[in-house]
Amino acid sequence: MTNIAILTGRIARDPDTRETKGGTCVTGITVVTDRPARDKDGKTYKDENGYTAKESEFHRVTCFNGLAKTVGQFCSKGQLVSVQGRIHYTQWEDKDGVTRYGTEILADMVDFLSRGNGSSENDENKDAPEID
Repeated sequence: MTNIAILTGRIARDPDTRETKGGTCVTGITVVTDRPARDKDGKTYKDENGYTAKESEFHRVTCFNGLAKTVGQFCSKGQLVSVQGRIHYTQWEDKDGVTRYGTEILADMVDFLSRGNGSSENDENKDAPEID
């Protein structure tokens, strides 16, 4: 049995890096992926600008330790990344006693496919290595 998730998309906001009481570095990013939007008949359609309409999804991604430090240092909003990890589900009670649920990707590897802020200089990022 395998639990593998692979995402390729842009970072929606700058990474949030913190350290736990136990000294573990944790960085959270949000990766946005797009897919063609479909009408009620299952067909793709054009938007008001003549481009294929897209639907976006936002994915919470959490990195730990060395990967967390690298992602926190080298990633920024708008950057194109590829993430490989596993899907993790959480459940908790909020301050009002309501049970809440969440889903995130626990990253094993993050590949930097462009430089920060969405620019792509030949799809190479010479400053940041591939990290796994």
